[in-house]
Amino acid sequence: MKKIKDNEVRWGILGAGAVCELKSAPAMNLVPNSRLVAVMRRDEEKVKDYAQRHGVEKWYTDAQALVNDPEVNAIYIATPPDAHLELTKMAAEAGKPVYVEKPMARTHAECLEMIEVCEKAGVPLYVAYYRRSLPHFVRIKELIQSGAIGEVRTLHIDMKKPQRHQKKEVLESNWRVNPEIAGGGYFYDLASHQFDYLDFLLGPIAQVKGFCTNQGQQYPAEDLVTAAFRFENGVLGTGNWCFTTAADTESDRTVIYGSKGTIEYETFGSGGFILDTEQMGLERFQLELPKNIQHFLIENIVEDLMGVGVALSTGVSAARTNWVMEQIIADRDV
Repeated sequence: MKKIKDNEVRWGILGAGAVCELKSAPAMNLVPNSRLVAVMRRDEEKVKDYAQRHGVEKWYTDAQALVNDPEVNAIYIATPPDAHLELTKMAAEAGKPVYVEKPMARTHAECLEMIEVCEKAGVPLYVAYYRRSLPHFVRIKELIQSGAIGEVRTLHIDMKKPQRHQKKEVLESNWRVNPEIAGGGYFYDLASHQFDYLDFLLGPIAQVKGFCTNQGQQYPAEDLVTAAFRFENGVLGTGNWCFTTAADTESDRTVIYGSKGTIEYETFGSGGFILDTEQMGLERFQLELPKNIQHFLIENIVEDLMGVGVALSTGVSAARTNWVMEQIIADRDV
């Protein structure tokens, strides 16, 4: 069943910033039955420049004005997380479907409120966890479901990033390390993708415990996090995220261990992964990523809105990731 009355999705963007340059917005004009018709940003010079460079007919400096535009029938919220709840309410009250950037919100409570207002308004809510749609991650899921590594036993996430010594004014303008805006630090920005994909791959996490601290003291958020978690299906996992390591120790590695082998991948890599099994030995896979990294997820959302597909990433699934991260940093020591 179609979720919009029109025969095409006409997007309006709230917060036409960096993520809209290549990752997301350009794909809206490449997907069938989809068009980008309006953009909004408070800075008039910047939003006008964006509209002109990307061939967008309309631009606004007021969010409500874009939401009220009768030509716009779907809203993409590409702002930092602190505005997601307010703008979701605005779009839902106008009866327009919502596609919101990740992480979904600053807190799990905000996520639940976003779900509630959209359900009450009868509009769908999607979240930009696009790894659910990327070819190599889809292939990993297929391999696990087919029993390529046997029964999944456990997994480990290892992420290490060097500490970047930045000027005070640069750090103050970096919303990603301001919990009041982002909910957390780089952990929220990056681990959210990791946990959401694992939710897609193995199902929801039922229990989680974590520790976090701020070793570098460069910004208000946590910069070292460890966690242990149990999925509803009984699989156990651990993770370690450190954003204060030396440059030569940088790592982005997730290993899933099964009864017959392992799968190893980079969450933020270039489309490759390694399958190592008792039967076949070590195999390397490399799949091509789309030019606009959100292309396939936006295509999936449009298909869901047009009634010919099923959404991969919804507010309900994305809220689970916020819950997991919130449990991990519950005793934040910063």
